[in-house]
Amino acid sequence: MKIPLVAIVGRPNVGKSTLFNRLLGKREAIVDDKSGVTRDRNYGEGDWNGKRFRLIDTGGYVPDSSDLFDTAIREQVELAIDEADSIIFLVDVKAGVNPFDKIIIDMLRQSNKKYFLVVNKVDAEVHVAAASEFYAMGVKTVYDISALSGRHTGDLLDDITKDFPTEDLIEEDKRLKIAIVGRPNVGKSSLTNSLLGLERSIVTDVPGTTRDSLDSVLKYYDEEIILVDTAGLRKKKKVDESIEFFSNLRTLKAISESDVTILLLDASTGFEKQDQKIIDEVIRWRRGLIIAINKWDLIEKETNTARKFEVSIKEKLGTVDYAPIIFISALTKQRIFKLIDLSKKVQSERIKKIPTAELNDALLPEIERNPPPASPTGKEVKIKFISQVGEHYPIFLFFSNFPKHIPDNYRRFLERLIRRTYGFEGVPITVSFRQK
Repeated sequence: MKIPLVAIVGRPNVGKSTLFNRLLGKREAIVDDKSGVTRDRNYGEGDWNGKRFRLIDTGGYVPDSSDLFDTAIREQVELAIDEADSIIFLVDVKAGVNPFDKIIIDMLRQSNKKYFLVVNKVDAEVHVAAASEFYAMGVKTVYDISALSGRHTGDLLDDITKDFPTEDLIEEDKRLKIAIVGRPNVGKSSLTNSLLGLERSIVTDVPGTTRDSLDSVLKYYDEEIILVDTAGLRKKKKVDESIEFFSNLRTLKAISESDVTILLLDASTGFEKQDQKIIDEVIRWRRGLIIAINKWDLIEKETNTARKFEVSIKEKLGTVDYAPIIFISALTKQRIFKLIDLSKKVQSERIKKIPTAELNDALLPEIERNPPPASPTGKEVKIKFISQVGEHYPIFLFFSNFPKHIPDNYRRFLERLIRRTYGFEGVPITVSFRQK
């Protein structure tokens, strides 16, 4: 069973982004300084009374042009209906019932998806009576809330998550999940088709996926591997902003559902700004990362061409230079087997555990030779103990007498030390400091 997906829809300026932030809350993992998705994003993961859910905010993507306005809202609702298990339809108590609201409620009614009519900006008792006007839209329950203050949002979450599975019922699929992501036209579909078209592959539907999902199972020797769907939208749309927005959301969704993300680049265009944004998301979700250069068969081969290309990419990657780079051709099937093998290797690195005694024996002497700088008051900062925690990706806790005084450049030194000693190729590492 997958983590349920909830979408927030509605006209502009009804408070969708505020509600998105309110429902996600501030996710602060106990041991991971960088865990979770930042609160100003459009896609994130929340938890309510032990029930996890994913949330989409469709706010802020309606064009200024009045003739495209209606079309854009319709598209966003339609696309959200396609993606989500449950939908929050947000309206503004101060604006009253709007003709667009009636269009949206009709679409939701016909969708057979579970939806909740939520009246926002009910900040005081004086607004409660006005909220009841929305019963005229033919719903059984109207939720009057204030996203800003949090009024009644707990009651709303109770009802939204009522039928969601608890953490222990969300089955952990042990199969390796690979997301193939990248800018348009880099060859994502071609690569997926090449992998699935091989004689040793069998394509089946993945149990539990939504009706329109294209997740597939690749039978690789005796192992089943899931290729997470990142395909483009399957309907012709008119408003490009909505298309780009939802395509980006699908990329985020695929990254969050994967173990390893393959970022596909076009050999002729190389590494671009949008690729960096994708990498940022992979790191934010702590997934394995591989850079695959596609269409390598079209590049004229010179001596050291691949090496020069790799050096150029590594320079642009900066601190993410731990991601392996592989040159492939989806068209000629060059090295696509190696890509799967590399994904398996990165996943094994991602779940690798270093025994505590070994970790301390190997790293503490090196730390003593290169200790952290003194605290602002001149006191000696010491790291006394190290342990690895985290079930699904590597988190290293360094216990110190002054953890707050250890600077970022020393954190990077420790990460490099861990990688030099233990590898962790293609895997984001979390280094966290605690009081000893």
